[in-house]
Amino acid sequence: QVQLVESGGGLVQAGGSLRLSCAASGRTFSAYTIGWFRQAPGKEREFVAGISRSGAITAYGDSVKGRFTISRENAKKTVYLQMNSLKPEDTADYYCAADLKSVPRRVEEYDYWGQGTQVTVSA
Repeated sequence: QVQLVESGGGLVQAGGSLRLSCAASGRTFSAYTIGWFRQAPGKEREFVAGISRSGAITAYGDSVKGRFTISRENAKKTVYLQMNSLKPEDTADYYCAADLKSVPRRVEEYDYWGQGTQVTVSA
């Protein structure tokens, strides 16, 4: 089992950057794929990025490709989401999630979720 805590959200102007962190507790962090999802008001939760257990495989949602980068440090039990060139449409609550499968993209495939961190991008 793994517990996840997100941090790093906040208010930023369009074109700016933020780095989100997902800190995990539990002895088997390196066994889990980690995904980032986001949910804007009135919208469904969507896949943003995912990273495999070793970090060798990454995947991104179409709307963030080329702007966001996911990475992980297993020794620190932390996954990062570097977000550059932010747009107002990136405004959402961002969640990290963990699963034992290899980089799934669907919400229902993840077993463990954090509480989320809010990102607001002003125009």
